[in-house]
Amino acid sequence: MLDGIRATVLVAATVTTGLMAGVFGIYSLAVMPGLENTDDRTFIGSFQAIDRAIVNPLFLATFMGALVLSIAAALLQLGPGRSSVLWWTVAAAVLYLVTVVVTGTVHLPLNDALKAAGAPADMADPAAVRAAFDEARWVAWNYVRVATSGLAFVFLTWALVQWGRTQAQG
Repeated sequence: MLDGIRATVLVAATVTTGLMAGVFGIYSLAVMPGLENTDDRTFIGSFQAIDRAIVNPLFLATFMGALVLSIAAALLQLGPGRSSVLWWTVAAAVLYLVTVVVTGTVHLPLNDALKAAGAPADMADPAAVRAAFDEARWVAWNYVRVATSGLAFVFLTWALVQWGRTQAQG
């Protein structure tokens, strides 16, 4: 029974981390490049709308679930004969923790400040609001999230391979 729980949690950690890596990746590949060449009011209004939409229970469960499940997957690997899976899950959990910290310290404050600026139609100087948002900083740190969450996904995928090998041996 414990092996079934270990496998389920490891798969769930891998899936949620992969989903989040995809979210951060799509921001880098499509969302921010798509908004980059828009006028200031369009950028602000679009970004505000996307940010309001993404903050929902399913997204938050996936975002935080990736961390909680990665940590749980690592803890479930404690014990003899599991080190090949344990170290990959620990590394993944640490990398995803970096993703969460970057989100909380860089992206959330920038996003919240842009939302607090008000409706774009009511802004006297939308160019100043967009400049204060610091789009380049947001994008640069999003690449960090792409790398950390992407590597965490790769490490969890490799942990699944290692899990399969330990099951075949045992």
